[in-house]
Amino acid sequence: MLRITAGKLGNAIRGTIGVTSSRVAAVRALHGSEESAEDFDKRYEKYFSREGIDGWEIRKGMNDLLGMDLVPSPKIIEAGLRGARRVNDIALAIRWLEGCKDKCGDQKATLYPYLLEKITPTLKELGIPTIEELGYDQPELALKSVYDL
Repeated sequence: MLRITAGKLGNAIRGTIGVTSSRVAAVRALHGSEESAEDFDKRYEKYFSREGIDGWEIRKGMNDLLGMDLVPSPKIIEAGLRGARRVNDIALAIRWLEGCKDKCGDQKATLYPYLLEKITPTLKELGIPTIEELGYDQPELALKSVYDL
C-alpha cells in the first residue's frame, strides 16, 4: 500500500516539475531584446556622466562592466575616468585602467596599446598617469629569475 502511494506521489511530482521548468524556459527565452553596441556604449556613458553620481555608484558601474565578457570601448573608459575625476578619486581611475588592461586578456599586446592611444588625450586632460608611468606594470619586489642570472 505504501509502495503504491509513494509511486503515485513520485509521478505527480515529476509531472509538475517538468511543466514548471518548461514554463520558466519559455519566459526566459522571451526576455527582452538584444541591445546594440552603440546603445550599450551610450547607456554606460550616460551612467558615468550623471550629475550627483558618487564614488560607490561609479565603482558599481565599473565592477559591472568588468564582470561582463567584453572589453569596454574607449568611450566608456573615458566616461569612467571622467566620473572618477569628478569625485576626485585618482586611485579609482588607476584601478579602472588596470581592470580594463586585464580585460584585454591574451590580446593585451595589441588591444591595450589601441585603447591607450584612444584615451591618452583624456588622460592628459584629466592629469591621470598611466599604469606604466607609475611603474605598476612591473612587480616592485620581484626576485630575478635564476634563469636570467
